[in-house]
Amino acid sequence: MNVEVRAYDPKDAAALYAIFIDAIRVGAANHYTRAQRLAWAPEPDMRASWPDQLAALEIWVAQGDGDIAGFMGATPQGYIDLAFVRPRWMGRGVAQAMYERLFEWAVARGLTRLTTHASLLAQPFFARQGWQVDHSETVDRNGEALKRFAMSLTLGTTP
Repeated sequence: MNVEVRAYDPKDAAALYAIFIDAIRVGAANHYTRAQRLAWAPEPDMRASWPDQLAALEIWVAQGDGDIAGFMGATPQGYIDLAFVRPRWMGRGVAQAMYERLFEWAVARGLTRLTTHASLLAQPFFARQGWQVDHSETVDRNGEALKRFAMSLTLGTTP
């Protein structure tokens, strides 16, 4: 299996939204209850604001075998706002491939620190990359409490 990472194209918006929904509703099933997952991703149809949300980020799209396998997006300041892998592609190097591109971008921009709020599913991935947990927190999503981790990485370390 070969994963290629490319830049986001606005035509990808609907496919990325479908991955977002699938990654939360199916991929995060071992980490969050059904009620939590539906509160986190309540709208199966693409929100009108989704394309604008993506346009505000630097987005990397992973493709494998002609399929969009995942995407990762960061703000210009280095906050990783979106990191999702299609469940059938989990554990196959997709997140790693996207992360390496993001890391290269951050270093080239001269960023000194990356931050994120990682889900219970994403936290171990970021920890393997050398990220530290700054603190854990619980956020409300449509009446459901979801645990997550504020994490950071000082650049100059190896991805």
